[in-house]
Amino acid sequence: MLNVVRQDIITAGTAVNAARTAVTSAGTAVVPVANAGTAVNLEDVSKVFTQWQRSGKFKDLLRNLVKPEKKVVAALDHVSLKVNNGEFVAYAGANGAGKSTTIKILSGILQPTSGAVTVLGMSPEKSRVELMRRIGVVFGQRTELWWDHPISVSFEWKKTVWNIPAEVYRHQLEMVTELLDLGDLLNTFARELSLGQRMRADLAMMLLHNPELIFLDEPTLGLDVLAKRQMINFLKRINREQGTTIIVTSHDMDDLEEMAQRIVLLSRGQIAFDGSFDELRQLTGNLCRI
Repeated sequence: MLNVVRQDIITAGTAVNAARTAVTSAGTAVVPVANAGTAVNLEDVSKVFTQWQRSGKFKDLLRNLVKPEKKVVAALDHVSLKVNNGEFVAYAGANGAGKSTTIKILSGILQPTSGAVTVLGMSPEKSRVELMRRIGVVFGQRTELWWDHPISVSFEWKKTVWNIPAEVYRHQLEMVTELLDLGDLLNTFARELSLGQRMRADLAMMLLHNPELIFLDEPTLGLDVLAKRQMINFLKRINREQGTTIIVTSHDMDDLEEMAQRIVLLSRGQIAFDGSFDELRQLTGNLCRI
C-alpha cells in the first residue's frame, strides 16, 4: 500500500508543486516568516556514494580481493529546495530516502557530489566554522553531552569553547532551562538521564549560542508521549516567538504535521512532494508513518 502511495505522490508531484506555488503567492500555504530572505538553498544537488560489494562465499571473497566490485548509490538525485527565514519545514521520507544526507550536507559534514548549496548566504563547505556559529544541529541517536559529568558542565564547556558572550549565554540558559524543564537536571550526570531527558538536554545545549537556523534529525525518535509533547511545544514556541528557522526529519507524520507548516517528502533521493499537509492529505488520503 505504501509503495502505491509513493508512486501516486511521484506521479502527481509536479502538478501539486505548481499548485503550491500559486497558493504561496496568495499567502495561504506557508505562514509569514519573521525576516525576509532565504535560509537554505539547494540547487540541483546530488550526492553519490560508492559501496564495495561483499559476499559470504569464499570464491567471491577471493575474486573481490583481486578485482573488487563496487556499486554506486545516489543518496540525493538532483534535489532543489529553498527554505525561507522563519519557516518550520518537515523533511520526511523512508529509510534511505536521503534525509540525513541532506542535513549533513547543509551543516557541512558532507560535501555534495554536484550542485550548489548555500545556508544563510554561505557555503557550508567553505565557511563551515562561521556557519556553525549561526546554526544548530541535533541528531536523535547522538549526543554532545559529556557522559560522566553533570549536564551543566557540558553547557559551561560549550560557553567557553564557543566563546559565547556571557549575556547571551545567561539569557539562553534561563530560557531553555525553563521551557524544557531542566532545572532539576542540571546537576545530573548525562549517563543517568532517560532518553527523553537527554534529548531535552541536547536540544538545550544546541541552543545556547542562539542559532538562527536549526536542523533536527529524528528528535522525537523513541520518546514517550510526555517527552514528545515537551519537545514539540518547545520547538513550536521558538519558531513562533523568535523566528528561528527549523528543518526537522521524522518518520512520524502526526508529529511532523503538529510541528511544521510545510512538508517536503523524499523518495529515493528525489523530492516527490513539496507543499502543505492538507495538499498531501488530498493526494494520498490519511497521513501515516513513513
